[in-house]
Amino acid sequence: MSVNVTPAGTRGVRQPRLPGPIMAGLTGVFNAIYRRFGSRMRVAGRSLLLLTTIGAKTGKERQSILGWWPEEGATDGSILIVASVGGSARHPAWLLNMARHPDQVWIERDGRRTRVQPETLLGEERAAVWRIVAAGSAQYAGYQDKTDREIPVIRLRPLA
Repeated sequence: MSVNVTPAGTRGVRQPRLPGPIMAGLTGVFNAIYRRFGSRMRVAGRSLLLLTTIGAKTGKERQSILGWWPEEGATDGSILIVASVGGSARHPAWLLNMARHPDQVWIERDGRRTRVQPETLLGEERAAVWRIVAAGSAQYAGYQDKTDREIPVIRLRPLA
């Protein structure tokens, strides 16, 4: 089980690149809002979680707020996240962080922090999950059409 980073794309949505201090400030505000209202917040109809990874270059904790899906049939509490970045040609930084430090990944939901083991879904398993994601959210379905990279789907399995 590992985190595989597929090749970046050549086309896709362009995300604004803000200066570091501005991004840090916005991230702090978003995280505070999530901690206050997280169970009621939604993106594209999905419940949210706070993902914590260790920076691939910096070694510092990094946090991202993401939508998630329960994994159908999972008895271990596994969930699924999608590295879409809105259809960008580039992968999200959290995916690169996760690939570099797969043993240092946590999620926070409803005030509970849980260490998880990430795993990239590949082949038919990824395709089957992507069909579920696309059927459940027209917004997420459209992200794949905006880019030529394969958008990774990651399973997060809770660790004891």
